[in-house]
Amino acid sequence: MNSLLLGGFLAVMMTGVPIAIAMGIASLLYIWASGSIPPLTVVHRMVGGIDSFPLLAVPFFILAGNLMNSAGVTNRIYDFALALVGWLKGGLGHVNVVGSVVFAGMSGTAVADAGGLGTIEIKAMKDHGYPTDFAVGITAASSTLGPIIPPSLPMVIYGVQANTSIGKLFAAGFLPGAMMALFMMLMVAYYAHVRKYGSDIAFSWRRMGGAFFELFFVALAALALYFLWSADAESLGGLVRFGVPLIAVCVADKVFRFDAFMALLTPVILIGGMASGLFTPTEAAVAAVAWALFLGFVWYRTLSWRMFVKVSMDTIETTAVVLFIVASASIFAWVLTTTRVTDAIGVWVLSISDNPYVFLLLANLFLLFVGCFMETIAAITILVPVFMPIVAKLGIDPVHFGLVMVLNLMIGLLTPPVGMVLFVLQKVARISFEATVKAILPWLTPLLVTLAIITYWPSGVLWLPSVLFPK
Repeated sequence: MNSLLLGGFLAVMMTGVPIAIAMGIASLLYIWASGSIPPLTVVHRMVGGIDSFPLLAVPFFILAGNLMNSAGVTNRIYDFALALVGWLKGGLGHVNVVGSVVFAGMSGTAVADAGGLGTIEIKAMKDHGYPTDFAVGITAASSTLGPIIPPSLPMVIYGVQANTSIGKLFAAGFLPGAMMALFMMLMVAYYAHVRKYGSDIAFSWRRMGGAFFELFFVALAALALYFLWSADAESLGGLVRFGVPLIAVCVADKVFRFDAFMALLTPVILIGGMASGLFTPTEAAVAAVAWALFLGFVWYRTLSWRMFVKVSMDTIETTAVVLFIVASASIFAWVLTTTRVTDAIGVWVLSISDNPYVFLLLANLFLLFVGCFMETIAAITILVPVFMPIVAKLGIDPVHFGLVMVLNLMIGLLTPPVGMVLFVLQKVARISFEATVKAILPWLTPLLVTLAIITYWPSGVLWLPSVLFPK
């Protein structure tokens, strides 16, 4: 029976059927063959798999990212990154990384980064004479920062499946994200030295000072918001907690004529609100949409109602696909658990070694393999019930393992045959699939180095969650 379930899934998937449908068909085959489970169980379990309050964050984070792209916020982020690091050798490569770091605090998905910022970055790099392979490679690698630096769509799915604090998962992503960005910039510097790339804008104290001045005001706003939102709600009225800060940042933006200040506040609002306890990660997604609407309709006035309707329809389509995958994976994972396949896998893994470091090595190798063939959301929904009992027995923190799992699957987005970022950048750069894969391969190095560090340095990953979310 277990062979029917797993074999049926692999056989259907190999015919080219979408993975979500393959999981549903395999589950139906098993239920039909067992004769003891009512077929309606499929419907009940699929509905139950998406009947979750934290999953409400999914459509709102997708909508927030789409609104930021449509409202022209990505252009402002690019210009800010250019002013900050464009004067370095290999300047637009560094701009690519810094821009993705900022955009990661808004979208939460790698595909949105690759399709949004990537379109601007690849065109600019090609116009400045950079080889296409270099532009595509760094754009692909930096897009993986989206789901690591909070907010993160895969972390929301993992938190729901593993019954783990999504706020802690978000906080745990900061240090790995910073390491990834640093290693990518070091690799850009290496290529710039070897290939003799120059800077893309002239060094200017005024331009760079303006960018750091903007960052300084963002830090001030972050501190002010944190203290305001952490204060006793009864001692402060809504005007003081929300109205006064909004007026203050609007005045500062107008007085100093900042370019990306309001956009840079997006991650500040999200993380500050969650860390201060003002709202949950799910409510943070709603706050992100509200802020994106304010920027698009009121502040920058770059968003029209026609664009909003189109963005909303795109969001509905993407959300439907994601939640259908979650629903199908839920019934498949339920069947795996019911048949005790997960227990058998746990016993088999622990028979190899009960050393947590050995398990993490095996888990990394397995997840890197799975990431080549399976979509991220489906992989998380299916594999979390398999891994969690083993993780609990070995004393591995589920937040730490969540970061390891998500980063592995982000690397999978850059590997053939089903890496989504590959297909997006192939279309953006207008090159062949094979050329896209070849361009991306060297840029797996900084990602794998970061993966090795966070796998075997759990205290570094868990430090910030322990500070922001003390027990």
